[in-house]
Amino acid sequence: MCLGQPFLFHLKVLFVLWVSSVAAVTPARAHEVQPTVMDILITEDTVEITAEWMIEAAVAGLNLAELSDTSDAENDAEYDRLRQLSQSELESAIRGAWPGIADKIDVVTSETRLPLELDSVDVPEVGNVELARLSTLRIIAALPEGDSPIVVRWAPDLGPLVVRQSGVENGYAAYLAPGMSSDPIPREGASDQTAFEAFTSYIRVGFDHIVPQGLDHILFVLGLFFLSVHLRPLLWQVTAFTLAHTVTLALGALDIVRLPAEIVEPLIAASIVYVGVENLVLRRMAPWRPVVVFGFGLLHGLGFAAVLQDFGLGADHFIPKLIGFNVGVEIGQLAVIAAAWIALAAFFGRFGWYHRRIGAPVSVGIALIAAFWVLERTGAIGTDGTWSLFSALTEGGFMPFTVTLAATLVVAVVTVAVMSLVTADGLRDISGMLTSFVIFGAMVATFTSGAWTLSLLL
Repeated sequence: MCLGQPFLFHLKVLFVLWVSSVAAVTPARAHEVQPTVMDILITEDTVEITAEWMIEAAVAGLNLAELSDTSDAENDAEYDRLRQLSQSELESAIRGAWPGIADKIDVVTSETRLPLELDSVDVPEVGNVELARLSTLRIIAALPEGDSPIVVRWAPDLGPLVVRQSGVENGYAAYLAPGMSSDPIPREGASDQTAFEAFTSYIRVGFDHIVPQGLDHILFVLGLFFLSVHLRPLLWQVTAFTLAHTVTLALGALDIVRLPAEIVEPLIAASIVYVGVENLVLRRMAPWRPVVVFGFGLLHGLGFAAVLQDFGLGADHFIPKLIGFNVGVEIGQLAVIAAAWIALAAFFGRFGWYHRRIGAPVSVGIALIAAFWVLERTGAIGTDGTWSLFSALTEGGFMPFTVTLAATLVVAVVTVAVMSLVTADGLRDISGMLTSFVIFGAMVATFTSGAWTLSLLL
Protein backbone atom coordinates (compact mmCIF):
# COMPACT_ATOMS: atom_id res chain seq x y z
CA MET A 1 0.00 0.00 0.00
CA CYS A 2 2.64 2.49 -1.10
CA LEU A 3 1.30 5.67 -2.69
CA GLY A 4 4.62 7.07 -3.91
CA GLN A 5 6.88 9.99 -3.22
CA PRO A 6 4.64 12.78 -4.64
CA PHE A 7 1.89 11.81 -2.23
CA LEU A 8 4.33 11.80 0.69
CA PHE A 9 5.64 15.23 -0.30
CA HIS A 10 2.13 16.72 -0.34
CA LEU A 11 1.34 14.93 2.93
CA LYS A 12 4.33 16.60 4.60
CA VAL A 13 3.37 20.03 3.24
CA LEU A 14 -0.18 19.65 4.54
CA PHE A 15 1.12 18.48 7.90
CA VAL A 16 3.41 21.52 8.27
CA LEU A 17 0.52 23.83 7.42
CA TRP A 18 -1.70 22.02 9.94
CA VAL A 19 0.90 22.28 12.71
CA SER A 20 1.33 25.99 11.98
CA SER A 21 -2.40 26.56 12.29
CA VAL A 22 -2.51 24.56 15.51
CA ALA A 23 0.19 26.69 17.10
CA ALA A 24 -1.62 29.87 16.15
CA VAL A 25 -4.91 28.95 17.77
CA THR A 26 -5.60 30.02 21.35
CA PRO A 27 -6.76 26.77 22.94
CA ALA A 28 -9.14 26.00 25.76
CA ARG A 29 -7.87 23.24 28.00
CA ALA A 30 -10.17 20.43 29.00
CA HIS A 31 -11.07 19.82 32.64
CA GLU A 32 -7.81 18.01 33.28
CA VAL A 33 -7.16 16.84 36.82
CA GLN A 34 -4.13 18.61 38.25
CA PRO A 35 -2.22 17.57 41.35
CA THR A 36 -2.55 19.77 44.41
CA VAL A 37 0.77 21.37 45.34
CA MET A 38 1.22 21.54 49.12
CA ASP A 39 4.10 23.56 50.60
CA ILE A 40 4.72 22.72 54.27
CA LEU A 41 6.56 25.02 56.68
CA ILE A 42 7.32 23.39 60.05
CA THR A 43 8.06 25.85 62.86
CA GLU A 44 8.64 25.27 66.55
CA ASP A 45 4.95 25.01 67.43
CA THR A 46 2.97 24.97 64.18
CA VAL A 47 2.69 23.34 60.80
CA GLU A 48 1.79 25.90 58.13
CA ILE A 49 0.46 24.51 54.86
CA THR A 50 -0.01 26.51 51.66
CA ALA A 51 -1.94 24.51 49.08
CA GLU A 52 -2.54 25.46 45.44
CA TRP A 53 -5.66 23.47 44.83
CA MET A 54 -8.32 22.80 42.22
CA ILE A 55 -10.57 23.07 45.25
CA GLU A 56 -13.92 23.03 43.43
CA ALA A 57 -13.46 19.30 42.88
CA ALA A 58 -13.22 18.65 46.63
CA VAL A 59 -16.15 20.94 47.41
CA ALA A 60 -18.28 19.18 44.78
CA GLY A 61 -17.26 15.79 46.19
CA LEU A 62 -15.63 14.51 43.00
CA ASN A 63 -13.71 11.26 43.29
CA LEU A 64 -10.43 12.00 41.53
CA ALA A 65 -8.79 8.68 42.39
CA GLU A 66 -9.07 7.29 38.86
CA LEU A 67 -10.05 10.36 36.83
CA SER A 68 -7.88 12.31 34.42
CA ASP A 69 -10.71 14.65 33.37
CA THR A 70 -13.34 16.07 35.72
CA SER A 71 -15.99 16.00 32.99
CA ASP A 72 -16.11 12.22 33.43
CA ALA A 73 -17.22 12.45 37.07
CA GLU A 74 -20.81 11.66 37.97
CA ASN A 75 -21.29 15.03 39.70
CA ASP A 76 -19.35 17.15 37.22
CA ALA A 77 -22.32 19.52 36.87
CA GLU A 78 -21.79 20.74 40.44
CA TYR A 79 -18.08 21.14 39.77
CA ASP A 80 -18.86 23.24 36.67
CA ARG A 81 -21.28 25.38 38.70
CA LEU A 82 -18.67 26.05 41.38
CA ARG A 83 -16.11 27.12 38.79
CA GLN A 84 -18.43 29.88 37.66
CA LEU A 85 -18.95 31.35 41.14
CA SER A 86 -17.48 34.73 42.04
CA GLN A 87 -14.49 34.96 44.36
CA SER A 88 -16.58 35.64 47.46
CA GLU A 89 -19.19 33.00 46.59
CA LEU A 90 -16.57 30.30 46.06
CA GLU A 91 -14.72 31.25 49.24
CA SER A 92 -17.98 30.91 51.16
CA ALA A 93 -18.58 27.49 49.57
CA ILE A 94 -15.04 26.38 50.47
CA ARG A 95 -15.39 27.44 54.10
CA GLY A 96 -18.77 25.71 54.32
CA ALA A 97 -17.34 22.46 52.96
CA TRP A 98 -14.07 22.68 54.90
CA PRO A 99 -15.00 20.44 57.88
CA GLY A 100 -15.75 17.55 55.53
CA ILE A 101 -12.63 18.20 53.45
CA ALA A 102 -10.42 18.48 56.56
CA ASP A 103 -11.59 15.03 57.66
CA LYS A 104 -9.90 13.64 54.54
CA ILE A 105 -6.50 15.22 55.28
CA ASP A 106 -4.13 13.65 57.78
CA VAL A 107 -1.16 15.52 59.22
CA VAL A 108 0.27 13.11 61.77
CA THR A 109 3.15 13.16 64.26
CA SER A 110 3.84 10.43 66.82
CA GLU A 111 0.60 8.73 65.69
CA THR A 112 -1.29 11.89 66.70
CA ARG A 113 -3.56 13.41 64.06
CA LEU A 114 -3.32 17.20 64.16
CA PRO A 115 -6.53 19.30 63.91
CA LEU A 116 -6.40 21.55 60.85
CA GLU A 117 -7.59 25.16 60.84
CA LEU A 118 -8.40 26.94 57.60
CA ASP A 119 -6.63 30.28 58.05
CA SER A 120 -7.19 32.00 54.69
CA VAL A 121 -8.52 31.39 51.20
CA ASP A 122 -7.34 33.19 48.08
CA VAL A 123 -9.64 32.58 45.10
CA PRO A 124 -8.71 33.93 41.65
CA GLU A 125 -11.23 35.87 39.61
CA VAL A 126 -13.46 33.93 37.26
CA GLY A 127 -11.63 33.56 33.96
CA ASN A 128 -12.04 30.99 31.23
CA VAL A 129 -14.40 28.45 32.79
CA GLU A 130 -12.90 25.78 30.55
CA LEU A 131 -9.67 26.08 32.56
CA ALA A 132 -9.02 24.80 36.05
CA ARG A 133 -9.00 27.61 38.65
CA LEU A 134 -6.30 27.11 41.28
CA SER A 135 -7.16 28.61 44.66
CA THR A 136 -4.60 29.05 47.44
CA LEU A 137 -5.51 27.79 50.90
CA ARG A 138 -3.46 28.50 54.02
CA ILE A 139 -3.94 25.80 56.65
CA ILE A 140 -2.48 25.80 60.17
CA ALA A 141 -2.08 22.99 62.70
CA ALA A 142 -0.75 23.32 66.25
CA LEU A 143 2.33 21.15 66.71
CA PRO A 144 2.89 19.32 70.02
CA GLU A 145 6.27 19.32 71.71
CA GLY A 146 8.88 16.81 70.65
CA ASP A 147 10.97 16.10 67.59
CA SER A 148 8.89 13.41 65.90
CA PRO A 149 8.65 13.92 62.12
CA ILE A 150 5.48 14.83 60.22
CA VAL A 151 3.65 12.48 57.86
CA VAL A 152 1.09 13.80 55.37
CA ARG A 153 -1.57 11.81 53.58
CA TRP A 154 -5.08 12.36 52.31
CA ALA A 155 -8.01 10.39 50.98
CA PRO A 156 -7.63 8.93 47.47
CA ASP A 157 -10.68 10.80 46.15
CA LEU A 158 -8.81 14.11 46.58
CA GLY A 159 -6.49 13.05 43.78
CA PRO A 160 -2.70 13.28 43.37
CA LEU A 161 -0.62 15.45 45.68
CA VAL A 162 2.76 17.15 45.52
CA VAL A 163 4.32 17.71 48.96
CA ARG A 164 7.24 20.14 49.36
CA GLN A 165 8.94 21.16 52.59
CA SER A 166 9.82 24.85 52.65
CA GLY A 167 11.98 26.90 54.99
CA VAL A 168 14.94 24.50 55.01
CA GLU A 169 17.68 23.72 52.53
CA ASN A 170 17.19 20.43 50.70
CA GLY A 171 13.72 19.96 52.16
CA TYR A 172 11.53 16.96 51.44
CA ALA A 173 9.74 16.91 48.08
CA ALA A 174 7.65 14.12 46.57
CA TYR A 175 4.77 13.32 44.27
CA LEU A 176 2.10 11.19 45.93
CA ALA A 177 -0.37 9.19 43.88
CA PRO A 178 -3.93 9.15 45.27
CA GLY A 179 -3.97 7.53 48.71
CA MET A 180 -0.19 7.48 49.23
CA SER A 181 1.50 8.82 52.39
CA SER A 182 4.58 11.00 52.50
CA ASP A 183 7.80 9.82 54.00
CA PRO A 184 8.45 11.13 57.53
CA ILE A 185 9.32 14.82 57.16
CA PRO A 186 11.82 16.00 59.80
CA ARG A 187 10.89 19.05 61.86
CA GLU A 188 14.34 20.58 61.46
CA GLY A 189 17.00 20.37 58.83
CA ALA A 190 17.04 18.58 55.52
CA SER A 191 15.15 15.47 54.57
CA ASP A 192 16.99 12.25 55.33
CA GLN A 193 15.91 10.83 51.97
CA THR A 194 18.94 9.40 50.19
CA ALA A 195 19.81 10.06 46.56
CA PHE A 196 18.97 6.45 45.71
CA GLU A 197 15.56 6.72 47.43
CA ALA A 198 14.84 9.91 45.50
CA PHE A 199 15.89 8.18 42.26
CA THR A 200 13.69 5.14 42.82
CA SER A 201 10.68 7.18 43.97
CA TYR A 202 10.66 9.16 40.73
CA ILE A 203 10.93 6.04 38.59
CA ARG A 204 7.35 5.37 39.60
CA VAL A 205 6.31 8.93 38.73
CA GLY A 206 7.80 8.54 35.24
CA PHE A 207 6.30 5.09 34.69
CA ASP A 208 2.85 6.23 35.85
CA HIS A 209 3.00 9.10 33.40
CA ILE A 210 3.19 6.54 30.59
CA VAL A 211 1.17 3.64 32.04
CA PRO A 212 -1.63 4.27 32.79
CA GLN A 213 -1.82 8.09 32.60
CA GLY A 214 -0.16 8.81 29.26
CA LEU A 215 -2.50 7.46 26.59
CA ASP A 216 -1.17 10.01 24.09
CA HIS A 217 2.43 8.87 24.64
CA ILE A 218 1.32 5.22 24.49
CA LEU A 219 -0.33 5.77 21.11
CA PHE A 220 2.75 7.55 19.78
CA VAL A 221 4.99 4.63 20.80
CA LEU A 222 2.52 2.18 19.24
CA GLY A 223 2.65 4.27 16.08
CA LEU A 224 6.41 3.72 15.98
CA PHE A 225 5.90 0.00 16.57
CA PHE A 226 3.38 -0.50 13.77
CA LEU A 227 5.63 0.86 11.01
CA SER A 228 7.47 -2.44 10.68
CA VAL A 229 7.83 -5.77 12.43
CA HIS A 230 11.59 -5.67 12.00
CA LEU A 231 13.70 -4.78 15.02
CA ARG A 232 16.14 -2.39 13.35
CA PRO A 233 13.58 0.28 12.28
CA LEU A 234 12.00 0.16 15.74
CA LEU A 235 15.39 0.62 17.45
CA TRP A 236 16.26 3.58 15.24
CA GLN A 237 12.96 5.28 16.02
CA VAL A 238 12.96 4.55 19.75
CA THR A 239 16.58 5.72 20.04
CA ALA A 240 15.82 8.98 18.23
CA PHE A 241 12.72 9.54 20.34
CA THR A 242 14.54 8.77 23.60
CA LEU A 243 17.50 11.05 22.85
CA ALA A 244 15.20 13.91 21.89
CA HIS A 245 12.81 13.79 24.81
CA THR A 246 15.71 13.34 27.24
CA VAL A 247 17.23 16.63 26.04
CA THR A 248 14.06 18.71 26.32
CA LEU A 249 13.01 16.97 29.54
CA ALA A 250 16.27 18.11 31.16
CA LEU A 251 16.08 21.62 29.68
CA GLY A 252 12.45 21.98 30.71
CA ALA A 253 12.99 20.63 34.22
CA LEU A 254 15.87 23.09 34.65
CA ASP A 255 13.50 25.83 33.42
CA ILE A 256 15.87 26.70 30.57
CA VAL A 257 13.25 25.97 27.92
CA ARG A 258 9.53 26.23 28.53
CA LEU A 259 6.54 26.36 26.21
CA PRO A 260 2.92 26.73 27.31
CA ALA A 261 0.97 23.48 27.53
CA GLU A 262 -1.62 25.11 25.26
CA ILE A 263 0.96 24.87 22.45
CA VAL A 264 2.81 21.69 23.40
CA GLU A 265 -0.20 19.42 23.97
CA PRO A 266 -1.91 20.00 20.58
CA LEU A 267 1.43 19.56 18.82
CA ILE A 268 2.00 16.26 20.64
CA ALA A 269 -1.40 15.11 19.38
CA ALA A 270 -0.50 16.28 15.86
CA SER A 271 2.70 14.23 16.00
CA ILE A 272 0.63 11.13 16.73
CA VAL A 273 -1.61 11.87 13.74
CA TYR A 274 1.43 12.14 11.49
CA VAL A 275 2.96 8.86 12.65
CA GLY A 276 -0.37 7.04 12.26
CA VAL A 277 -0.97 8.38 8.75
CA GLU A 278 2.59 7.76 7.59
CA ASN A 279 2.27 4.13 8.68
CA LEU A 280 -0.43 3.77 6.02
CA VAL A 281 1.76 4.96 3.15
CA LEU A 282 5.09 3.44 4.16
CA ARG A 283 5.96 -0.25 4.29
CA ARG A 284 9.51 0.28 5.55
CA MET A 285 11.40 3.00 7.35
CA ALA A 286 12.13 6.02 5.14
CA PRO A 287 15.38 7.97 5.66
CA TRP A 288 13.51 10.92 7.13
CA ARG A 289 11.52 8.92 9.67
CA PRO A 290 14.11 8.95 12.53
CA VAL A 291 14.67 12.68 11.94
CA VAL A 292 10.94 13.39 12.15
CA VAL A 293 10.62 11.18 15.24
CA PHE A 294 13.53 13.07 16.84
CA GLY A 295 11.68 16.35 16.28
CA PHE A 296 8.53 14.93 17.78
CA GLY A 297 10.56 13.61 20.70
CA LEU A 298 11.58 17.18 21.51
CA LEU A 299 7.89 18.04 21.84
CA HIS A 300 7.11 15.04 24.01
CA GLY A 301 10.07 15.91 26.24
CA LEU A 302 8.55 19.33 26.88
CA GLY A 303 5.33 17.56 27.84
CA PHE A 304 7.24 15.36 30.29
CA ALA A 305 9.02 18.44 31.67
CA ALA A 306 5.68 20.14 32.31
CA VAL A 307 4.75 17.18 34.53
CA LEU A 308 7.92 17.61 36.58
CA GLN A 309 7.38 21.37 36.78
CA ASP A 310 3.92 20.73 38.22
CA PHE A 311 5.29 18.22 40.73
CA GLY A 312 8.35 20.22 41.72
CA LEU A 313 11.66 18.42 42.02
CA GLY A 314 12.96 20.58 44.84
CA ALA A 315 16.62 21.34 45.44
CA ASP A 316 17.26 18.05 47.23
CA HIS A 317 18.60 15.30 44.94
CA PHE A 318 17.44 17.15 41.82
CA ILE A 319 19.56 15.12 39.39
CA PRO A 320 18.65 11.66 40.80
CA LYS A 321 14.95 12.58 40.63
CA LEU A 322 15.29 13.84 37.06
CA ILE A 323 17.14 10.69 35.99
CA GLY A 324 14.66 8.49 37.87
CA PHE A 325 11.72 10.12 36.12
CA ASN A 326 13.35 9.61 32.73
CA VAL A 327 14.13 5.98 33.54
CA GLY A 328 10.50 5.46 34.55
CA VAL A 329 9.35 6.94 31.23
CA GLU A 330 11.67 4.61 29.33
CA ILE A 331 10.49 1.56 31.27
CA GLY A 332 6.90 2.53 30.52
CA GLN A 333 7.62 2.90 26.80
CA LEU A 334 9.49 -0.42 26.65
CA ALA A 335 6.61 -2.10 28.50
CA VAL A 336 4.18 -0.86 25.83
CA ILE A 337 6.42 -2.08 23.01
CA ALA A 338 7.00 -5.45 24.68
CA ALA A 339 3.26 -5.96 25.23
CA ALA A 340 2.50 -5.10 21.59
CA TRP A 341 5.26 -7.40 20.29
CA ILE A 342 4.18 -10.34 22.45
CA ALA A 343 0.49 -9.91 21.61
CA LEU A 344 0.88 -9.25 17.86
CA ALA A 345 4.24 -9.38 16.12
CA ALA A 346 5.44 -12.57 17.81
CA PHE A 347 2.43 -14.49 16.48
CA PHE A 348 1.39 -12.70 13.30
CA GLY A 349 4.39 -10.62 12.18
CA ARG A 350 5.70 -13.35 9.85
CA PHE A 351 2.53 -13.30 7.72
CA GLY A 352 2.32 -11.13 4.62
CA TRP A 353 -1.09 -9.81 5.65
CA TYR A 354 0.12 -8.46 9.03
CA HIS A 355 0.34 -4.85 7.86
CA ARG A 356 -2.97 -4.91 5.94
CA ARG A 357 -5.04 -6.62 8.62
CA ILE A 358 -3.41 -5.37 11.82
CA GLY A 359 -0.84 -2.58 11.38
CA ALA A 360 -2.87 -0.39 9.03
CA PRO A 361 -6.29 -0.48 10.80
CA VAL A 362 -4.73 0.11 14.21
CA SER A 363 -2.73 3.02 12.77
CA VAL A 364 -6.00 4.46 11.46
CA GLY A 365 -7.48 4.19 14.95
CA ILE A 366 -4.43 5.90 16.45
CA ALA A 367 -4.62 8.75 13.93
CA LEU A 368 -8.38 9.28 14.48
CA ILE A 369 -8.03 9.52 18.26
CA ALA A 370 -5.09 11.90 17.93
CA ALA A 371 -6.96 14.06 15.41
CA PHE A 372 -9.76 14.38 17.96
CA TRP A 373 -7.20 15.49 20.56
CA VAL A 374 -5.80 18.13 18.23
CA LEU A 375 -9.24 19.64 17.69
CA GLU A 376 -10.22 19.29 21.35
CA ARG A 377 -6.96 20.69 22.73
CA THR A 378 -7.12 23.73 20.46
CA GLY A 379 -10.70 24.44 21.47
CA ALA A 380 -12.01 23.86 17.96
CA ILE A 381 -14.52 21.31 19.28
CA GLY A 382 -16.03 20.35 22.62
CA THR A 383 -16.18 16.97 24.28
CA ASP A 384 -19.94 16.54 24.05
CA GLY A 385 -22.50 16.21 21.29
CA THR A 386 -21.04 14.77 18.11
CA TRP A 387 -17.67 14.23 19.73
CA SER A 388 -18.90 12.57 22.91
CA LEU A 389 -18.01 9.13 21.50
CA PHE A 390 -14.32 10.07 21.24
CA SER A 391 -14.43 11.76 24.63
CA ALA A 392 -15.93 8.66 26.26
CA LEU A 393 -13.42 6.43 24.47
CA THR A 394 -10.36 8.33 25.65
CA GLU A 395 -11.59 9.31 29.11
CA GLY A 396 -13.03 6.04 30.40
CA GLY A 397 -16.66 6.80 29.67
CA PHE A 398 -17.69 3.33 28.51
CA MET A 399 -18.76 0.34 30.62
CA PRO A 400 -15.70 -1.89 30.22
CA PHE A 401 -17.46 -5.25 30.55
CA THR A 402 -20.13 -4.23 28.04
CA VAL A 403 -17.49 -3.04 25.57
CA THR A 404 -15.48 -6.24 25.98
CA LEU A 405 -18.53 -8.43 25.46
CA ALA A 406 -19.70 -6.47 22.40
CA ALA A 407 -16.23 -6.48 20.79
CA THR A 408 -15.79 -10.20 21.45
CA LEU A 409 -19.16 -11.01 19.88
CA VAL A 410 -18.45 -8.90 16.78
CA VAL A 411 -15.02 -10.43 16.29
CA ALA A 412 -16.29 -13.97 16.90
CA VAL A 413 -19.16 -13.65 14.42
CA VAL A 414 -17.01 -12.06 11.72
CA THR A 415 -14.19 -14.56 12.19
CA VAL A 416 -16.43 -17.64 12.11
CA ALA A 417 -18.32 -16.33 9.07
CA VAL A 418 -15.19 -15.51 7.12
CA MET A 419 -13.27 -18.64 8.02
CA SER A 420 -16.18 -20.91 7.07
CA LEU A 421 -17.69 -19.09 4.08
CA VAL A 422 -15.08 -16.83 2.49
CA THR A 423 -12.01 -17.86 0.55
CA ALA A 424 -11.17 -14.61 -1.26
CA ASP A 425 -8.15 -12.88 0.25
CA GLY A 426 -9.67 -9.44 -0.35
CA LEU A 427 -12.67 -10.17 1.84
CA ARG A 428 -10.46 -11.77 4.46
CA ASP A 429 -8.36 -8.60 4.47
CA ILE A 430 -11.47 -6.50 5.06
CA SER A 431 -12.64 -8.73 7.90
CA GLY A 432 -9.16 -8.63 9.42
CA MET A 433 -9.14 -4.82 9.27
CA LEU A 434 -12.58 -4.70 10.90
CA THR A 435 -11.71 -7.05 13.74
CA SER A 436 -8.38 -5.30 14.44
CA PHE A 437 -10.07 -1.90 14.50
CA VAL A 438 -12.84 -3.12 16.82
CA ILE A 439 -10.41 -4.81 19.22
CA PHE A 440 -8.18 -1.73 19.28
CA GLY A 441 -11.13 0.51 20.13
CA ALA A 442 -12.27 -1.87 22.85
CA MET A 443 -8.76 -2.00 24.33
CA VAL A 444 -8.59 1.80 24.49
CA ALA A 445 -12.04 1.95 26.11
CA THR A 446 -11.23 -0.66 28.75
CA PHE A 447 -7.73 0.74 29.40
CA THR A 448 -9.00 4.27 30.02
CA SER A 449 -11.70 2.85 32.28
CA GLY A 450 -9.04 1.24 34.45
CA ALA A 451 -10.16 -2.29 33.54
CA TRP A 452 -6.65 -3.45 32.69
CA THR A 453 -7.45 -7.14 33.11
CA LEU A 454 -10.08 -6.85 30.37
CA SER A 455 -7.58 -4.97 28.19
CA LEU A 456 -5.14 -7.85 28.64
CA LEU A 457 -7.80 -10.41 27.77
CA LEU A 458 -8.72 -8.50 24.62
